[in-house]
Amino acid sequence: MELNDYNLCVHQWADSLFRFARKCLGHEEDARDVVQGSFEVLWQKRKSIEPGKAKAFLFQVAYRQAIDVYRKKGRITYKDELVHTGSMEPGNPDLKRVLERALEQLEEQARALVLLKDYEGYSYEEIGRITGLSEAQVKVYLHRARKILKDYLVSVENII
Repeated sequence: MELNDYNLCVHQWADSLFRFARKCLGHEEDARDVVQGSFEVLWQKRKSIEPGKAKAFLFQVAYRQAIDVYRKKGRITYKDELVHTGSMEPGNPDLKRVLERALEQLEEQARALVLLKDYEGYSYEEIGRITGLSEAQVKVYLHRARKILKDYLVSVENII
């Protein structure tokens, strides 16, 4: 991968990588750190990464870094949560809050799988490569995660 290819990757994938990390971690600063770390790893390994495989590589690194941050987060308490006033996505803010609360019900791995499949549009095979799971495991874990989401979203007290 050449410098131009790397810069193109930054331009093309930084926003979606940030959204993925932000949804996984629920904290904007942690998400920025994960994105920066992912691009740093890509830069360090640029000679061995083909430009066509850079997106999958970046999401794989971000996924692993998000899990590391999530594990460490239990030991760290944030005093002031950052409030994001602007929205990068159109839509009903109340519905968005409900969906975010629903995603919070999932364990980290399940949340990442749902985001990779339903939000980023990866195939089961690609998700398997990113997460290190088999395609069958991805399907099973996604099914379970979606069932949890469905149960949460159909419950009236969670919507109100």
